[in-house]
Amino acid sequence: MVIYTNNNNTLSEVHERSFKFEKEIQKIFEGNLNSIMELEVVKSEFSIKHKRIDTLAFDREAKAFVIIEYKRDRSHSVVDQGISYLNLMLEHKADFIVEYNEAMENHLKRNEVDWSQSKVCFVSTSFTDNQKLATNFKDLAIELWEIKQFENGLIVIDSIKKSQSAPSIKQISGTNETLDKVTKEIKVYTEEDLLERGSDESRQLYEQFKNAILNLDADIEIQPKKEYAAFKKGKNITDITIMRKGIKMWINLKKGMLDDPKKLMRDMSNKGHWGNGDYELTIETNENVEYIMYLIKQAL
Repeated sequence: MVIYTNNNNTLSEVHERSFKFEKEIQKIFEGNLNSIMELEVVKSEFSIKHKRIDTLAFDREAKAFVIIEYKRDRSHSVVDQGISYLNLMLEHKADFIVEYNEAMENHLKRNEVDWSQSKVCFVSTSFTDNQKLATNFKDLAIELWEIKQFENGLIVIDSIKKSQSAPSIKQISGTNETLDKVTKEIKVYTEEDLLERGSDESRQLYEQFKNAILNLDADIEIQPKKEYAAFKKGKNITDITIMRKGIKMWINLKKGMLDDPKKLMRDMSNKGHWGNGDYELTIETNENVEYIMYLIKQAL
């Protein structure tokens, strides 16, 4: 990828600058983790059982811990290291909770953590084709993030997406005892998992709204969660869960920020609920698709 600046229709190339140390990358991520990954930093340089984790983070949406490792050396296997860290977390859950409570001055309990959504993220200036291929399993809780810096303080960060046809890690998990143990407890949720909950009618309704939402902006992407599909453009726009009768939707806006003349949305600001935002709607027909799209566009 070549980046240019435009000065009166004259393009000048912006040259890439290398990072001298992993610590530079770590400082950028830890200082902006909520903006980049929608996570909160729990501990930098977290040591446990003779191993050091670069950044221990917590995902409030998933209620799960996230381990982040920064790399300049592209020669090591990210899969082996990632599985090792996930196994370490599962074997020492109490230590992670204690660290969270001490660092965040909170009282997080073990049953308040969804260990099944734990994951490891590797951050590097680049990954080899072998590293990308080795992590290309739809249900492997390992993510790759690339970061590059350029002149004029420009930073580009990109999450490497897994292919649409990525296979399941369970096809090979039986060949490795640690991998088998991790994949039995940690689950990466897919749209297929959510669709299984519905009926033919509710699945069809979901697909109609899904296509309408994706057509709002080319940069909207779907991130399946345990209880719902999150539609994001940098941040959550709307979340949808599939039920036997219809679908339920949340719009990620605070109370008072949504213009809803028909008063379709339910105020959830003082009630517990899945999804993000204070507005909820149960949908059983497609009669208000255009109006609901008008509501969703307000969260873009």
